[in-house]
Amino acid sequence: MTIKEAQQTVDRWINTTGVRYFNELTNMAILTEEVGEVARIIARKYGEQSFKKSDEDKDLADELADVLFVLICIANQTGIDLTEALQKNLLKKETRDKNRHMENEKLK
Repeated sequence: MTIKEAQQTVDRWINTTGVRYFNELTNMAILTEEVGEVARIIARKYGEQSFKKSDEDKDLADELADVLFVLICIANQTGIDLTEALQKNLLKKETRDKNRHMENEKLK
């Protein structure tokens, strides 16, 4: 699935199953909550925190998909083509960081 197809799929789901988009502020709050869930899993699985009983069945892939879903919702409702945005962002990073990381002693 391309990014464009993902945006179209989410839009179709919102308009058929989800009834309508939440407003941008609500989606921002939901995105923050979902990113927190990702952080919680990573801290426990890869970091030094231990799992609580209630967290043992949490699935990182599912939580990342939740983040992507809400991010796509925000992009759709604000008229952003994520394919174009990502391409522009990578070009900016390529230009800005061309030598920066290669010359960083901490990364060698």
